[in-house]
Amino acid sequence: MLTVPEAQQRLLPEMYPLLQARYRILQAVQLMQPIGRRTLADSLKMTEREIRKETDILREQGLLDAQKSGMVCTDDGEIVIEKLRAIVYEWSGLTQLAKVLESHFGIQRVVVVPGDYNEDHTILSMLGKEAALQFMSAAFDEQVVAVTGGKSVASLAQFLHPLDGQKDITFVAARGGIGHEMQMQANTLVATFAMQMETQYRTLFLPEHLSEQAYQAMLTEPMVTEMMAFYDQADCVIHGIGSAEEMAIRRNSSPEDLRILEEKGAVSEAFGYYFNADGEIVHRIRTIGIQLEQVQNSEQVIAVAAGKQKVNAMLSYFKVAPKQTIFVTDEAAAKAIAAKISSIENKHLE
Repeated sequence: MLTVPEAQQRLLPEMYPLLQARYRILQAVQLMQPIGRRTLADSLKMTEREIRKETDILREQGLLDAQKSGMVCTDDGEIVIEKLRAIVYEWSGLTQLAKVLESHFGIQRVVVVPGDYNEDHTILSMLGKEAALQFMSAAFDEQVVAVTGGKSVASLAQFLHPLDGQKDITFVAARGGIGHEMQMQANTLVATFAMQMETQYRTLFLPEHLSEQAYQAMLTEPMVTEMMAFYDQADCVIHGIGSAEEMAIRRNSSPEDLRILEEKGAVSEAFGYYFNADGEIVHRIRTIGIQLEQVQNSEQVIAVAAGKQKVNAMLSYFKVAPKQTIFVTDEAAAKAIAAKISSIENKHLE
């Protein structure tokens, strides 16, 4: 039996591409406001003429407002975005695509945002917004939230805000320092998240690489035992998923370490663990930070990752991901994953 959106699409197939285009323009303005036409056109890979035509219509409808600093989304525009979100996602096949991934991975929920992360930098903001909404909708008093680093996790920051009936939340850094990008490290992100939500945080200023002697000594330090207690109590974990090679390079791993990871078939990385294509742990960093079993015991896990280049890493990690995971990704990656799933299933039928 046809759903109402399916019936509408059958009757007016020409309506959907126009609806999708205007929705994407309105959504992009909301994410990047205030923004000029040229910047918007560059971001959406459209001509300035197309942008001018469509934004003029949206402004006439009271959904956009043109200011000296650029275009902004009006209150009515914000309402339209939220009201049409479900129908746009269903018409574009994103809802069904998400269900395919949910079923294959056996996890709680998959959210697929439209577009290609590698082609459109606004996709990162869309990922952050969806992940932030998933987190805030389930937040509760005295919640402990462990946060890893990385660009995908950092994308939540601008969409976090104090909640009604302010929740007593504690953000904790899930790992120590990694690489040289301070703004993307867990310690920086927990401070930013806490500031946005007007709550508290705990940092972990320790290097990721420790010798066995230093590691054992650190385990008895009061600061470390306090953080370990927080990890045991973690109600939510927000993290990214990295490809093994990418993460090894970010950690300034030696050529020898890179060779070992390659020999062991490492494909993905999360929480300092390297996994092969079958989801088996093939290497582990000796580090003070949240452990895989502590992640497994948390009530909610939010994984944010996008980009077709990470598809193999995603397929690898989700073989061992906690079932309570909510996965937020982009359309291009989700379609590539679905294609690989279909290919694997067809081979099994042969």
